[in-house]
Amino acid sequence: MSELSEYAFVATVAALSTAILLYLVNALGARSLRAFSLADGGSLATRSANGAYTTAGRYGTILAVNAFAFLTASLVFRTIASGHGPFANMYEFSLAFAWGALALYLYFELRYRLRILGLLVLPIALGLLVYATTVPSDITPLVPALQNDLLLTVHVAVAIIAYGAFTLAFGAAVLYLIQRRDSVRWLPRSTVLDEMGYKAVMVGFPMMALVVILGALWADIAWGTYWSWDPKETASLVTWLIYGGYLHARVLRGWRGQRSAMLLILGFAATLFTYFGNLFFGGLHSYG
Repeated sequence: MSELSEYAFVATVAALSTAILLYLVNALGARSLRAFSLADGGSLATRSANGAYTTAGRYGTILAVNAFAFLTASLVFRTIASGHGPFANMYEFSLAFAWGALALYLYFELRYRLRILGLLVLPIALGLLVYATTVPSDITPLVPALQNDLLLTVHVAVAIIAYGAFTLAFGAAVLYLIQRRDSVRWLPRSTVLDEMGYKAVMVGFPMMALVVILGALWADIAWGTYWSWDPKETASLVTWLIYGGYLHARVLRGWRGQRSAMLLILGFAATLFTYFGNLFFGGLHSYG
């Protein structure tokens, strides 16, 4: 099963890399066609080119779905081989993080038809998979602190959803900053991107709250205390507070646009620090 997991991982990387290229072709094609159609008045050549670029985007989505399926298979095969979920080390965490980013992206593309977000979200997922190749991937038994299958599985599952949602919000925020004056014709309007960031946080924020709560319950079982100001615990709380501040500023103070986008970028930086911080600061989570 471990070999099948590795084969599925390689297939994921190949499918995701190709999907990113096709999304790029679709985006660059949309950009070129804007200028071309204005010049020639919408000729047959323009319509044919538009069809070709739309096809590239459609195939990009198909490959992104396949990458998601391959990554799901890789995680399932590894779970069967190891006897536990993907939460024993940074290799497994990275695959799970990438899975969450892909899952949330595909959901938002299906619902809102915003394929352009894939240009930022998919490379982040691919970057996590590339990072996974640089850390040990050996299947090892769970350390004693992780031997609480149900609670830990739910804790990791909600973290995956939260991280995936925050990745999507980050992508929307970066595109908003590019499009804040609505001057880039081939990008969605800035108000749409602003709203997408907000909707993504509305998914991720309650999930992050569960991450903190379930983590505290697990810490009490594993270490005998609900809270010890461990670097990863503290970073999780700070991340949750940043997104809470974003929602507060948006809903109660009417923050929109550039200030909100900057908060989303700050929140994603905190998310990455939460994810990688234990590698540099140690603590109770240093086994990861």
